[in-house]
Amino acid sequence: MESIIQFVIKLFSGLVSLKYGKELIVFIISLMPILELRGGLLAASFLGIPPLRAYIISIIGNIVPVPFILLFINKILEWMRNSKVKFFNKIANWLDKKAKKNHDKIEKYGYWGLVLFVGVPLPGTGAWTGCLAASVFEMNRKKSFFAVMLGILMASIIMMLISYGILGKLL
Repeated sequence: MESIIQFVIKLFSGLVSLKYGKELIVFIISLMPILELRGGLLAASFLGIPPLRAYIISIIGNIVPVPFILLFINKILEWMRNSKVKFFNKIANWLDKKAKKNHDKIEKYGYWGLVLFVGVPLPGTGAWTGCLAASVFEMNRKKSFFAVMLGILMASIIMMLISYGILGKLL
């Protein structure tokens, strides 16, 4: 993941010259699927942003897309499944499989399963995938929103410990 973060930082390197350019890069990375808060905090540590500022920016960036995903992803997936463009059909099928792959883990523990799924920073987990799963399984949006928020807070603490070397200093 480190090489991906370095690539994205280089991609947005023109923003560094702005007053809050480094922070903007962290915010953009935190918004992105797959990278999310985990990538944002790693990028912040590479860019030398103070931990508390990085923490707040990354959390906000990761939270922004959550309500939109919960509200609109099912309609978008339905449109993609019914599209005459095969590429959209493939993406919709891939996303369905990704969500259903995690069905047992989430359904076994309900909303706490969703919290853990979002909160444990492993590849393929996070707010985007958690919201996708909650929507595909037609979980209550309000409860899902709060479960994802708890998961984001959990992941943010774990990633702060990793990104800023606090864990290494403690051990």
